[in-house]
Amino acid sequence: MKTRFYLFPLVALAITACGGQTEEQTKKETKVYSELEKAAWFLGNWENNFPEGGITESWEQANDSTYTGRSLVVIGKDTVSSETLRLEEQNGKLMYIPTVSDQNGGREVVFTLTKNNGKMLVFENPKHDFPQKITYTRISGDSIVAEISGTMDGKPASEQFPMSRKK
Repeated sequence: MKTRFYLFPLVALAITACGGQTEEQTKKETKVYSELEKAAWFLGNWENNFPEGGITESWEQANDSTYTGRSLVVIGKDTVSSETLRLEEQNGKLMYIPTVSDQNGGREVVFTLTKNNGKMLVFENPKHDFPQKITYTRISGDSIVAEISGTMDGKPASEQFPMSRKK
């Protein structure tokens, strides 16, 4: 009978020791992607329809460090531009990574976040031909404007793409 009472505290101690984690281990396992979380307003489906066609952009959360997206520009019945998109946080830096099917040899291009004020995200890659800057501005919960800008043929150039949340 005495053996049982001595054995119970030892078993309880062993279970606690094996199942418990230090605070440092818990922090390592629960990595926070704070820059990506500030861009949660990206998530969802966005569109801009116009008489000749339309633009759509769709974003979803792939995992705790990455949002994935797709952008299409349709004129008439033809898709004239198609991009796969990633918004990814690596080592505390947020990157916008588009891959355009018929540009850059089909390779992705990395733009790094240079400004995030809660309503505007600015990504830049000064070495890219055009655009060198991609800006997303949140106008309201249901309205954003994407803008590409930089230098093209030695002259400043930009194009804006207003979009509304698709309901």
